[in-house]
Amino acid sequence: MAGRINDEDVKAVRDAVPIDAVVSEYLQLRNAGGGNLKGLCPFHDEKSPSFQVSPSKGLFHCFGCQEGGDTITFVMKVDHLSFSEVVERLAGQAGITLRYEEGGYNPSHQRGERIRLVEAHKVAAQFYMDQLESAEAEIGRKFLAERGFDQAAAAHFGVGYSPAGWDHLTRFLRGKGFTDKELITSGISQEGRRGPIDRFRGRLMWPIRDIGGEVVGFGARRLREDDNGPKYLNTPETPIYRKSQVLYGIDLAKKEIAKSSRAVVVEGYTDVMACHLAGITTAIATCGTAFGSDHIKILRRLLMDNGSARVIFTFDGDSAGQKAALRAFEDDQKFAAETYIAVAPDGMDPCDLRLAKGDEAVADLVEPRTPLFEFALRHIVSRYDLETPAGRAAALDEAAPVVARIKNSGAQHEVAVQLAGMLGILDTQFVVKRVSQLARWARDRGGRGPAPARPQQPYEAAATRASAAGPALTLRNPVYATERELLKLALQRPELVSPAFDAYGVDEFTAAPYAAVREAIIEAGGADLGTQDPQAYLVRVREAAPDDAVRAMVTELAVEAILRRSVDEVYAGQQLVAVRRRAVDRRIRDVQGSLTRLGTHSDPARLSAVQEELMVLQRYDRALQDLGAQAL
Repeated sequence: MAGRINDEDVKAVRDAVPIDAVVSEYLQLRNAGGGNLKGLCPFHDEKSPSFQVSPSKGLFHCFGCQEGGDTITFVMKVDHLSFSEVVERLAGQAGITLRYEEGGYNPSHQRGERIRLVEAHKVAAQFYMDQLESAEAEIGRKFLAERGFDQAAAAHFGVGYSPAGWDHLTRFLRGKGFTDKELITSGISQEGRRGPIDRFRGRLMWPIRDIGGEVVGFGARRLREDDNGPKYLNTPETPIYRKSQVLYGIDLAKKEIAKSSRAVVVEGYTDVMACHLAGITTAIATCGTAFGSDHIKILRRLLMDNGSARVIFTFDGDSAGQKAALRAFEDDQKFAAETYIAVAPDGMDPCDLRLAKGDEAVADLVEPRTPLFEFALRHIVSRYDLETPAGRAAALDEAAPVVARIKNSGAQHEVAVQLAGMLGILDTQFVVKRVSQLARWARDRGGRGPAPARPQQPYEAAATRASAAGPALTLRNPVYATERELLKLALQRPELVSPAFDAYGVDEFTAAPYAAVREAIIEAGGADLGTQDPQAYLVRVREAAPDDAVRAMVTELAVEAILRRSVDEVYAGQQLVAVRRRAVDRRIRDVQGSLTRLGTHSDPARLSAVQEELMVLQRYDRALQDLGAQAL
């Protein structure tokens, strides 16, 4: 086995790869103030961003689900990789050669499974691209040309060709050092009678990349009449490929989706190509499966669910396309974005439309036209006989709950009026009241309504949750609030509280979670260490935490904004003094209790010692009150 990665190299990787650059590969980040960035958490569903990134500290923390850590932790959690796999991947991106404590450099066959599978796909993708230039691939080049895609377009999307032989790619990858087990596990090869053979043969190949741009699978298009397989054949489910969790073209479209708050969902690989070449660079497609909740999670993190976000679905005009649109509508309310459906004239898909009428027609197609809810309502209404009162009433019973789910109250009212028109009900207010009644009913029972509760601020969520290490914390308690603020300063601005902070005992922090963080700082070598190398200091404090709960609290406090906009030594001193004075006050009360219990008939020496301690404490308290931080 390969040895442990050298600690200096791990630190070099952390320093070389900015956490905001890595996180931005997976979600849109916006300014959160105080040098921090925020976005929608990739680890749990949320409507308002509680996920924060601190580029200066190299840390992230979600105030909703409490996930947190550094760059390495983030990639481990989001891509389900081991520590060594992440360090190796990031080191490769940064051009850092890793050293190992035992066994020298890490041989390729000892590297993590995911990295090996991704590497196999990367090599395979290049192999397929090279094969597109072969004589055998003429049929593939013709297929592309007939659909308006030249050599440059094929290269941009990495389109390739799989040779028709049994094991051309398998033998090629074996020659590159990949094992049969790796090739089978990756889905690139499959078991044959005499060993592994190529899964894809004689087909046009599209590499499917994850949001980080790594090839994790392939989509293969049938070209020949004698190919008895399906028209499109995709990579099977593998450790790195889940079709419900990937979107074709997301690696190319993600930046424009985040920038424009707009996404266009099409049905196939060639439709994505046609849209991008027509200037619609926000186009993406599912990979052989219906658009579902996992796909929505990917888009929501890029769109940030702001009020101006738009998602446009393009579906064929046939019955299958209508079913796809209705399936998309079922998940529509998981978006805060407005959703629309676009159906091309004569039911043409974007690829056919571009061939027939050019780029402008494609651009015109994806301009928001019919709201998805309107399409769904018309589909519902079409199933009833609106010429009869009973038919209109039945249609209203099915359609009104759909309108009631619309989040925006103004839009809900407007659509209710439209529904009345669709149904031919002259009493518009009757329909509007029915929709409002259903919306209120849903809200009262915890369902989604047009007036959601005010989202908690990160500090509120953190302060009001119950901690496994102690009682629920609330910022209404000034003791906890000050202790929290001092710990944030000790983690974020240690130069302002050192060396005084390092003399504070664990017992000066009354909340158990905060006492545990103080203990971790002590174990890491003290806050003074943070004045020399802030990032290394935070790493050591997190490593010193006894469990995940305390480690999460450390990350949370290191990322959460300090409550004062202008942070200086005066403010830091005020927090130091406030915590110390409360600790002194608690001790004074304890000593006064001891005096009461001792009474006047106790041992004179014992009584004198307790009285002396009380006077010392009272003098110290007055000094803190008069001199502030100078008395520490």
